[in-house]
Amino acid sequence: MPIHIHSLAPADYPYHRPVLIDLLIDAVDGGASVNFLAPMDRGLAERFWDKVATQVEAGERIIMLALDGDHLVGSAQVALAMQPNGVHRAEIQKVLVHSTQRRRGIGTLLMSALEAVARQHHRTLLTLDTETISAAVDLYTKAGYTRVGDIPAFALDTTGIPQSATIFYKQL
Repeated sequence: MPIHIHSLAPADYPYHRPVLIDLLIDAVDGGASVNFLAPMDRGLAERFWDKVATQVEAGERIIMLALDGDHLVGSAQVALAMQPNGVHRAEIQKVLVHSTQRRRGIGTLLMSALEAVARQHHRTLLTLDTETISAAVDLYTKAGYTRVGDIPAFALDTTGIPQSATIFYKQL
């Protein structure tokens, strides 16, 4: 079955909440450096998604869902800059693909969808950062993002060890 990508409507959040929480736990416990340490605490994951849902409702963030039938296999976010001098830009965040679904092109589909929704919101500059040693570096490079540089010891990896982060941008 083909993967279907669509944005999360605020009214649909309660339905998707449990699987979004599970997806974040799977990602962090699998080593994804997305601001949390392993093992991922379920309560922390719940609070994270609830906070994000309020940002979606406020129009500050868009969540894209990747579905294989009715099964959530990935998600990604675009945080819209809300400052008056930044209404042309957005930040790509939390590109998550379930560990059992990787290498199927889901990350690429999510990135394309994020770019399309950013264009719909008149955003012409996208930025993101990722752990320098992560597989995501290849995803972003193949998606046409330009590497700005690396910041040493930018964030702790999921095991608590400081790691370098790579900063990327793409002009739409």
